[in-house]
Amino acid sequence: MQPLINQVHNLLLKNKETVAVAESCTGGGLCNCLTNIPGSSRVFILGIIAYSNNVKTETLKVPSMLIKNKGAVSAQVAKAMALNVLKLAKAHLGIGITGIAGPSGGTKEKPVGTVFIAVTCGKNTIVEKFKFSGTRLQIKKKSADKAMQMLLEFVQKKESVG
Repeated sequence: MQPLINQVHNLLLKNKETVAVAESCTGGGLCNCLTNIPGSSRVFILGIIAYSNNVKTETLKVPSMLIKNKGAVSAQVAKAMALNVLKLAKAHLGIGITGIAGPSGGTKEKPVGTVFIAVTCGKNTIVEKFKFSGTRLQIKKKSADKAMQMLLEFVQKKESVG
């Protein structure tokens, strides 16, 4: 079986679809993975590392009240990041990742390892919450890997429906 990135790349090429990514806690890890395949420019449009809330609000147009009320690490912010990077890039698919990679920054409600990942095509969006364990680098890698897996499953499901 071919590696996950090859599966995603080939399926996006086959469906003539493009993807844009807004990632926070992964620090560009997903964008790095997506661009490791030759010819990735045919499927990968834009990647934004939205580490600060200012980038989330000013560049990605995530409402500041949403961040204030729900927190930067929330399902709602991940969804807004995915939808807004999709619109900004005029891509077919958008991904938003936000979380707490640690080792500090966690709370009782949102401990280190809490990550929200959203995948959208504009009209349909999935958002999932994860609790990853490990070091900062392990959490970042697990988050990027899970986002890649979610992208593959989202495209496969979309393809089978439509």
